[in-house]
Amino acid sequence: MNPAEPARTDTPTAAGRPATKPRTPRRRARESAVQVLYAWLLNPEPAGDVKRQARLDADFPKLDAGLFDALVDGVVAHADALRAALQPTLDRPAADLSPVEHAILLVAAEELLHHPQTPYRVVINEAVDLAKVFGGTDGHKYVNGVLDRVAAQARPQEVAARRQG
Repeated sequence: MNPAEPARTDTPTAAGRPATKPRTPRRRARESAVQVLYAWLLNPEPAGDVKRQARLDADFPKLDAGLFDALVDGVVAHADALRAALQPTLDRPAADLSPVEHAILLVAAEELLHHPQTPYRVVINEAVDLAKVFGGTDGHKYVNGVLDRVAAQARPQEVAARRQG
């Protein structure tokens, strides 16, 4: 590779997984939101405490704090409704999901249902990428399938327009 060329992001890493895409402030916000919500799912402490701890991270200034707050606060406020929206597309109860996939699906469902300014394909692609980085070997396939069905229910006109053209 020529040193003047940018590094490719689609080449496999040493672990055999594709390298991640550039970490934009919005991607970093989603990553941090998933991490906070993962901790919230596993620990009985209030989400606000976990969220405050995340703000102490040295990388926090590099993320979109508004999106981070909206996603974490939205998931906490709408958790039951988000699980209800996800449940018909799941093959098991939400409580039986891996905590990583559960957190990713909650964040993506929050964005699909309450952030219509973000295209549904962006939401799904970001969630799939998060599952590739944080989840199990084939977790990204499961996340993709679930979110494709949720998007079709939550944003039928947007999905239909995308499929037509």
